[in-house]
Amino acid sequence: MTNAATSVSRKNNGPRVTISDMADALGLTKSTVSRALNGYTDIAEGTQRRVKKMAAELNYQPLSYAQAVKTGRTRSLGLVLQLSDHDAHRPFLAEFLAGLSAGASQEGYTVTVASADTHDILIDTFRSLAQDGKADGFILPRAMVNDPRAKVLLAEKVPFVLYGRQEDPTGCAWYDVRGEDAMRDAVRHLADLGHRRIGFINGKTIYTYATLRLQGFLAGMDDSGLIVDPDLMRDNAVTRSEGQVAAGSFLDHAEPPTAIVCAVDNAALGAYGALAERGLTVAKDVSIIAYDGTHDAANAQPPLTTFAVDSRLAGERLSSLLIRRVRGEPVENLRETTAATFICRASTGPAPAGPTTSSNTNFKGRKP
Repeated sequence: MTNAATSVSRKNNGPRVTISDMADALGLTKSTVSRALNGYTDIAEGTQRRVKKMAAELNYQPLSYAQAVKTGRTRSLGLVLQLSDHDAHRPFLAEFLAGLSAGASQEGYTVTVASADTHDILIDTFRSLAQDGKADGFILPRAMVNDPRAKVLLAEKVPFVLYGRQEDPTGCAWYDVRGEDAMRDAVRHLADLGHRRIGFINGKTIYTYATLRLQGFLAGMDDSGLIVDPDLMRDNAVTRSEGQVAAGSFLDHAEPPTAIVCAVDNAALGAYGALAERGLTVAKDVSIIAYDGTHDAANAQPPLTTFAVDSRLAGERLSSLLIRRVRGEPVENLRETTAATFICRASTGPAPAGPTTSSNTNFKGRKP
């Protein structure tokens, strides 16, 4: 018996198999074949498998320009980076971009990357790209509080997926790592080591991650029966120099902490410098724990205890979710979160003996 693919190859002696050829051979309409190839959810999974199997056997390649004209799609996912943001210089950005590209290519999409120097230019860039149809949808890294990028894209009716959550979820799809759980577990880890006076250095408060990580820190303190000292709380520290200044203010306090939780690795590495300036030793005198899982954290002396994020996986998931959103899936089905991975290294240790740790003035008792 002659299979459908063989029939198509015999019928078409030219260099290229068309959708019409496949539709005739499969007994389907051209519209059904086209929608199956593009993953539309109104086409049964079995039909999609049949069509995609034949396309693979015949090495079917759509004409990108014609397809874009017909469907209004570019088969491209957009990403706009703000160069002034600290993320633009992080070493794991390469992993994130690799994940985005891998996830996109699995579905025959590409990634279009643009950049902006300032926040105002960033918003203008999104508005321009959306209006000009340069991408089918956008990935929004590092979700902001009441994210203005999301507002622009919602107004333009352009699909998007946030890397991070929103307090108002209306119209928003996202992928996120539960930083609040990590901060909660960080405090519990330190409390189990006997620490009672713990400081917290948070990241930039314009981002939702900072709100969530603060909530996690406070929950961990409450779980552990510890009293939060406002003098041991700082915001907006994402660089080493900012972390060093923040940690230094803690260490110069009349009752310094025996441990510091940092929302980002860079701030924690800055705290290393603050301890060194005062002749103190990481882990022995003050334990430090952070979040990100950067290479610098692993290579620090001593290596930093942290919660690691799989940036490549995040990129892959964001691409997948955005493509599904472009194809019409409702945002309520496109919200995923995952846990960070705890990496216990040498920057945390038992609380040192002394007045702070022996005192019960800031210890309410661990909750069951």
